[in-house]
Amino acid sequence: MKFTPLVRFSLFSAVLALTAASASSGAEPAPAPLPNPVFPFGAVYFRKSSPPEQDWESDHKTAADLGMNIFRHWFMWASIETSPGHYDWRDYDRMVQLEGQNHIKVVIAENVLGAPEWMWDKYPKSRVVSAGGDESYPSVVTGSATGNALMCLDNDDVRAEAGKFLTALATRYRDMPATIGYDLWNESNPPECFCDATQEKFRQWLKAKYGTIEKLGKAWHRYSLGDWEHVHAPHGNIGYADALDWAAFRRDSAMQMLQWRIDLIRAVDKRNQIIAHGTGLLNEIEWRASAAVDTYGYTWVASRHTNDPWMQFNAVDIVRGGARGKPFWHAEATGGPLWLQPQVVGRPLEDGRSSDDKDVRVWSLIDMSAGASGIQFTRWRPLLNGPLFGAFGPMGMDGSVTPQAEMAGKLAKWANANPNVWKSHPVRGDVGIVFVQESLDFAGIQGLGTGGGRGGGGEGGGNGHVQSAQGAYQAFFDSNIQADFVSIDNIDEYPLVYLPFPEMLTQATADKLRAYVAKGGHLVSEGCPGYFGDSGAVGTVQPNLGLDKLFGARESYVQFTPDLLTKLPLTVKDKAITGQYFQQEYRLTGGQAVGQYANGHIAAVENTTGSGKTLLIGTFPGGGYFRNHTPATREFFASLLTWAGLQQQVRSSDAQVKARLHRGPGGTYLWVVNPTRTPKTVKITLPGNFQKATELWQESSSLPDAASIAGNVVTTSVSDRNAAVIRLE
Repeated sequence: MKFTPLVRFSLFSAVLALTAASASSGAEPAPAPLPNPVFPFGAVYFRKSSPPEQDWESDHKTAADLGMNIFRHWFMWASIETSPGHYDWRDYDRMVQLEGQNHIKVVIAENVLGAPEWMWDKYPKSRVVSAGGDESYPSVVTGSATGNALMCLDNDDVRAEAGKFLTALATRYRDMPATIGYDLWNESNPPECFCDATQEKFRQWLKAKYGTIEKLGKAWHRYSLGDWEHVHAPHGNIGYADALDWAAFRRDSAMQMLQWRIDLIRAVDKRNQIIAHGTGLLNEIEWRASAAVDTYGYTWVASRHTNDPWMQFNAVDIVRGGARGKPFWHAEATGGPLWLQPQVVGRPLEDGRSSDDKDVRVWSLIDMSAGASGIQFTRWRPLLNGPLFGAFGPMGMDGSVTPQAEMAGKLAKWANANPNVWKSHPVRGDVGIVFVQESLDFAGIQGLGTGGGRGGGGEGGGNGHVQSAQGAYQAFFDSNIQADFVSIDNIDEYPLVYLPFPEMLTQATADKLRAYVAKGGHLVSEGCPGYFGDSGAVGTVQPNLGLDKLFGARESYVQFTPDLLTKLPLTVKDKAITGQYFQQEYRLTGGQAVGQYANGHIAAVENTTGSGKTLLIGTFPGGGYFRNHTPATREFFASLLTWAGLQQQVRSSDAQVKARLHRGPGGTYLWVVNPTRTPKTVKITLPGNFQKATELWQESSSLPDAASIAGNVVTTSVSDRNAAVIRLE
């Protein structure tokens, strides 16, 4: 018997309803789930307004034929609860049905920050309020070209409504064979709201921290608060202490909301994964969110950041550091162009504004080489409406297969045909770049940073901490030294760590640094460490927080002129390098002078404490390299491994070709990535000898068929914007 599409859909809807009912009543179990893919490779597909309904069936068949095995849909609250208590699941049911038919797994991405528009009138006190006091207004949102209202979940009424929606969502789809999990946090950005409910929540947070209004007033230097009801969230950053508390509260509040979502879903569905994804930028959220979920991820699109290879490697390495061994996906990757957006203005077309099949190839291989275990494009087909029309998707506007989509299919099929590759993971890096949240917060509050350098002012502009961390990463990267990002709580895992822009530190952080060195660690610190201590107060002895004893030096002079010190010359251990932002000079109190400024004053001090060593540099070489990229500064960063008695694990004969080593139960693999537009032949020096090298991916017939190996040196040729994946035995 044959059924029309409408009849088939009606039958499926009935099955969905029966499944939900039987699950709630304890009836017989649901159908077995589809097996999870070896390497999830796919895209975000459905955003209600796009793609057109008449193409859904053919789109899914095309995607499956190409090799796609996972789709993420935005299950938008505002598009589903069309009136109070009335849920329109029709389009989403159809998506899940099509995924099941085509052996494509489904990630359910909820969006309860965008509430149904009818709530804006029903709950006026729950509207999101800006720092200027403006209330949000219902509108069409850029990312989906559909309408919603921004309502604050700190209000009990809206949160209760959202909870009912999430429970209904999970109950409906938890047992569907295609379902793999729920993406509960899109890009992990703590929202900011100044409504009454958020203000009260902030007061309760402050009460837990300070206990009394008197202690709060003393910490904030605001002595006439009188009572808790007169405490308000700060507007602006003039008061360092209150602005730091507001930033910390927003992170804690965001994490509470993530846990609230997790608890709601887990109460209904204990089978499917809990997923979240961030933005690949330095923030404590990367560590905290990844710890709370089963699979983490990140959004990274070259069109919004530039096509400079270090930037994508940097993003993946940040997320890998935060994931702490958990699987993580590139949840939103670039597959197509971006038009008419401010991030692309003034940049060449090939700088991420548009992409071809070779871009899709190398961007995907960079993800894999740095440890990502899944890839999804930001769109499968581009939106047809709104300012992001045509953006990000590898498919044509009409759903036709492009060279970019064909390349994605080749990569997907290869990745899933080589399961052992994904059982091995990047080795621990040669050096850890220490991430300290209070340093990031304080640099942002002060507004320090001058832009410039590769990457411009985008990620680095306005935050000296980010610029210095990125500059240090670039300096190591340009010597093919693998630098990992490591939380201050995990620095013991690395024999050598680099501390960027430590202008503000807490006493607890300073204590961890001292303990690390005492146990044998090698610490390289940029200037003014802990100049501002807890609550942003300046220390009367510098370095502050007892760090003068750790570094064996005291400040003799300091200059805070980031507008003037854009290329500060100094010599450290016979290397003529550049710094940026501030200039701190020293007198010795037990350490040894190993650097000087042009005026002859001490610029760097080396000291031994316990079983470890420190190197204090009075300015910010990371920031200097971010802006200037001098060869001597790059060489200085590379020399830090020798200073710490370490050997670089993997060396490349061509600085533009990047090599990463993976080890694990699946074997040992060498990834050699050529992000340039010219074929390259390189020699890669490994930390040990191997007998055999087998190439698993090399998507070009014009180059030698296989890599060769002699002892610990692999020789291989890699075509432009490609990689060689080599199994070592």
